[in-house]
Amino acid sequence: MVAIIDYDAGNIKSVEKAIQFLGEEAVMTRDENVIMNADRVILPGVGAFGDAMENIRKYDLERVIKAYVETGKPFLGICLGLQLLFKESEESVGIKGLDLIPGAIVKIPDGEGLKIPQIGWNSITVNPESRLFKGINDGSYVYFVHSFYLKCENESDVAAKTYYGTEIHAAVERGNLFACQFHPEKSGEVGLKILKNFINL
Repeated sequence: MVAIIDYDAGNIKSVEKAIQFLGEEAVMTRDENVIMNADRVILPGVGAFGDAMENIRKYDLERVIKAYVETGKPFLGICLGLQLLFKESEESVGIKGLDLIPGAIVKIPDGEGLKIPQIGWNSITVNPESRLFKGINDGSYVYFVHSFYLKCENESDVAAKTYYGTEIHAAVERGNLFACQFHPEKSGEVGLKILKNFINL
């Protein structure tokens, strides 16, 4: 069973539908027992970093998320869910994130012809060692919606990169922690393959 953490962030339903499409049971929940007993957990979401962390703390989910990660079972952050795994974000200065992976969330720099937020398809360069991207070709296109991006502290944690005015760390893997800045649930066959890889870990 895949638990999808419900902390009042947007875009959670589409992740549930994608997991169900792959033939897996998906439960949207903030119940500690359900989360801790799940085989896999996903932290999705769109919205502001500060508001999201406020909700996570309001529902006492920070403790639960960290306890789940400690079990060693696979955990996946999607979009805002990726950003929350880090210590801080330029979007919400002074708000502490979950601080589970070393790195920082910074604003996409302004550039000629660049629209911010980045909304749309972009190609990724895949780390051949990545488990999440097993069978995914270099140059595959995935769907992004974001104004802030990840600069991972350790290159060894980067599972995929993209370029949008600057190099963006589009996905990370660190132990049993996995995360994508893009939306696999909105990225067609490639995205479904990534989610299937996560389920099969």
